[in-house]
Amino acid sequence: MSKVNKEGLQQLVARYRVVGEPWPASTHAIAEWAVRSDRWTPQNYSALAYLAVQIGRAMREEYITDPQGRRVRAKHAATVTDKGKQLTLWVGMRDTSVPNHRRLMNIALRQRRQGIMGDCLQLKSDADSYNENYNPGEQIEIVFDFRADLEEAELLKGLRSNGAGAKPRRSAGSSLRYATGTAQRT
Repeated sequence: MSKVNKEGLQQLVARYRVVGEPWPASTHAIAEWAVRSDRWTPQNYSALAYLAVQIGRAMREEYITDPQGRRVRAKHAATVTDKGKQLTLWVGMRDTSVPNHRRLMNIALRQRRQGIMGDCLQLKSDADSYNENYNPGEQIEIVFDFRADLEEAELLKGLRSNGAGAKPRRSAGSSLRYATGTAQRT
């Protein structure tokens, strides 16, 4: 298999497991096995397409410090339709003189929120399925109200920026408790 598509890669992982390779496994280990066993060979990949992907990653990972001291993404991607063709336009947060700046930032921020919502919906489905079909013990509860987490993160940021040496203990509703499967707030 040399074509890279979602279904082909899922089949590759299934084959990896069937032949008895170590499981659980990292994606790197699966990729090494695929190349080593000639189940995947690199395609002639367009240098322009490769560069475009790398530029997108670099822009996504560029951060600035805003006037209030927050670390924020400098550039944001807005997927729009222009003349019947879908494209992703990148806009800098500080580029206020760029035409349609506010509109593009609005689209980008709303699309990121929608992506987070999609991740939460999938997480809920995954957790519900695990609890109903495969979980032999106490149900793993996931809390989707992030207000306490956001407040705590802001508080911790404020303490760190003010030079407070001691780190406060995590509250009962913190992400740490969610990650361990305990969703009750005390």
